[in-house]
Amino acid sequence: MNKKIGIYSSLFTFFAILSFSICMFLGILLKNDFIFRHGSYLTSIFIALGFIPMICTYLVYTNIEYKSLGYIALSFSIIYALLIFIVYYTQLTTLRLSKLSEEIIGILDYSKFGLFFNFNLLGYGFMSLSTFFIGIKFETKNKQEKVLRYLLCIHGVFFISCFIMPLLGVFNVNMAGKVGDIIGFIILQFWCLYFMPICVLSYKYFKNK
Repeated sequence: MNKKIGIYSSLFTFFAILSFSICMFLGILLKNDFIFRHGSYLTSIFIALGFIPMICTYLVYTNIEYKSLGYIALSFSIIYALLIFIVYYTQLTTLRLSKLSEEIIGILDYSKFGLFFNFNLLGYGFMSLSTFFIGIKFETKNKQEKVLRYLLCIHGVFFISCFIMPLLGVFNVNMAGKVGDIIGFIILQFWCLYFMPICVLSYKYFKNK
């Protein structure tokens, strides 16, 4: 059962990320703001749904001596998922269906680079920490698993930028609009290209168990 959960969660996360990337690409290509935003919001929730069971399965296969690292990774993955659910579920429900004042929109609207955008970056920062703690003592038996370990650990570096950029005000309300969308598109597409191989290699890792 553990093996199957690892396999299915890795595939689920991979296709969720692929769908996220496609939604952003089609939104830009077709100049469709609904696809660009709401499609990516929904698929981001699916990424979180796949990521937690994937980390849980890594924990199962973690050497008993390093179980604490696995539990730390799991804890960070839960924080990530909670923040992501709050941010994107709000975008799909309250923000989309309610008539709100400009002040409230400035806080809740992810695209305005306000509070919820910062929550989103913080969420992905915890995701990065989660993969880092899984990768630290990840036991490798072949080249593919070594590559997977490096990708997991290096992904942890994203925590630094995700945590520091909001503190420095790198993204602000003045960037909201087309310029902000293009910058976000480039950054997130790069992240997709980085994380999808992690999902593929995780799938192979669990399949070989």
